[in-house]
Amino acid sequence: MDEVRYTEAIGRRKEASARVRLYPGTGTVIINNKPLADYFPREMDRQHLLEPLAVSESLDKFNITVLVKGGGIAGQAGAVRLGIARVLVKLDENLRPLMRRYGLLTRDARIKERKKYGLKRARKAPQYTKR
Repeated sequence: MDEVRYTEAIGRRKEASARVRLYPGTGTVIINNKPLADYFPREMDRQHLLEPLAVSESLDKFNITVLVKGGGIAGQAGAVRLGIARVLVKLDENLRPLMRRYGLLTRDARIKERKKYGLKRARKAPQYTKR
């Protein structure tokens, strides 16, 4: 049996979590068994998650498979982006300063703030009436 070698990393953003696997290949990106353009229809999301590959000039050197769960579209794109950046650094430690400079290895810690008692949302208060 022919064993396929890959490198794997996890990326997270908001409620989304992505398991990213990089294989040597031609630049094919499969997310949850769908092509990239089908899973992320917005061009902005596609550019956002492919940024680590563009920065490291390796867009057509790897095939990528991703299993992403939770969150919304933007959170998932951010999770995949972090996962791709981490995998590239695992493969080539010399890319770390470059990825750092572009902020690709920093986990975006912003998450939804919890709702507070007596408020409508995290910070929105009911309308104040004087009389």
